[in-house]
Amino acid sequence: MLRAIIGTLGYVVRDGRVLLVHRQRHGDDHQGKWNGLGGKLEPGEDAVTCLKRELREEAGIEATSLRLRGTVSWPGFGSDGSDWFGLVFLVDDFDGTPPERNEDGPLRWVPVAEIGELPMWEGDRHFLPLVFDDGPQFHAVIPYRDGSVVAGGVAVTRSP
Repeated sequence: MLRAIIGTLGYVVRDGRVLLVHRQRHGDDHQGKWNGLGGKLEPGEDAVTCLKRELREEAGIEATSLRLRGTVSWPGFGSDGSDWFGLVFLVDDFDGTPPERNEDGPLRWVPVAEIGELPMWEGDRHFLPLVFDDGPQFHAVIPYRDGSVVAGGVAVTRSP
């Protein structure tokens, strides 16, 4: 039975800017794209613990305030066709100072209004505006095939 890979994705904000990584590691499925921070849940780990661990590992920061903004199901997203399920958080307070780069690539503070101009996964454009607004949580299904969003397959809803 095929099971989805579960992960977290965090968007760290401060003063109208968001901390993103420009993934540059050779052989990385995300190479060349800008992304939030996060990663796979480890056995026995809950989503908040996972995100906090990933933020320590990837940015050297300790999240002190975070909110679950939504969930995304990415059927067929992995380079091997694997399904992913992500819990997407907004991190609006933290302790520490992020370095200029991590092992994946440079970290940059980007104005929230400009993130849509960056190279990113096509599917991210469907939910990213909802991460930063004050609306209810969102839930999305963004199917991929061979690295591209399946035409007509995207569904995004908001909690009542």
